[in-house]
Amino acid sequence: MSRGRPPYLQTAGNPPFIDRHYPKAAELLRSWDGEEELTGTTLIGVPISKPSISHSGASFTPGVVRKLLQSYSTYAVEDEVDLRESANLMDAGDIYMHATDIKESYRRMEETVASLLAGNKECVPLFIGGDHSITFSTLSGMSQVKQGKIGVIQFDAHHDLRNTDDGGPTNGTPFRRLLEAGVLQGDHLVQIGIRNYSNSSYYHQYAKENGVKVFTMGDLKNNGIADVIRESVDHLRGKVEYLYLSIDIDVLDQAFAPGCPAIGPGGMTSDQLLEAIYLLGKEDKVCGLDIVEIDPTIDFRDMTSRVAVHCLLEFLRGRGSKR
Repeated sequence: MSRGRPPYLQTAGNPPFIDRHYPKAAELLRSWDGEEELTGTTLIGVPISKPSISHSGASFTPGVVRKLLQSYSTYAVEDEVDLRESANLMDAGDIYMHATDIKESYRRMEETVASLLAGNKECVPLFIGGDHSITFSTLSGMSQVKQGKIGVIQFDAHHDLRNTDDGGPTNGTPFRRLLEAGVLQGDHLVQIGIRNYSNSSYYHQYAKENGVKVFTMGDLKNNGIADVIRESVDHLRGKVEYLYLSIDIDVLDQAFAPGCPAIGPGGMTSDQLLEAIYLLGKEDKVCGLDIVEIDPTIDFRDMTSRVAVHCLLEFLRGRGSKR
């Protein structure tokens, strides 16, 4: 009798049903062996949520996003494009966090990003958080390696410019910390989706005084997402050598993001966000992105994590359209 694997005993984690004519998005993902040079988009999990102002299980998101890649195909029907023909997506794994020391976790993030990019100059990291505090560390790490200035296009309901005196470094402080550390200049930061009753006058004035370009939800409604993205890129063009995208999922209306710790009405639709990410995927200067503030423990049928998956796929579609 054969001692090999029985034909119907499949590896754990494999999809329960396979259609030979329906390639899954998970097939785009290839595990990095630590040796091969990373020359394109690379998934990196950043599982931390302890610095969150509100209760959050965002540290579980990287695993959920990887799992959900099994739920979608590689085919964009509107363009009749199969991402397998243009996309290269490596999986570098998750950054290992300290169990109790948050500042040590921040240090590990920054060190990992700097080390990874130093040895892989063409790597375009796609960070899956985690809460929004990760952006300080990811950008700080990138700035150590990138020769040139990095501009940021931030999708968010909040300015995330809170002071650190009242609570230390949290998910509400990353861009304040980046500005104060000199990693990012105020006029190199564009914020899209800022909305009523999610900010204070003090922090709104701080943004304006520091030259931050702010597009409120009112601006999106009046001008449309395509024009806002065009104006954002034009604002940064000539000022910076690189663009980094920071996608806080609470930019979405609560109807589209039930698994977000800071839900609220009056936000973007998922369609607006996906169009924005597709358009930005076409930009040559984009050197990386993060997707943050998703809590799978309070989500409904993984609705919010599914938006994150589609953001990744639309970014890849945008990059592929340049070829």
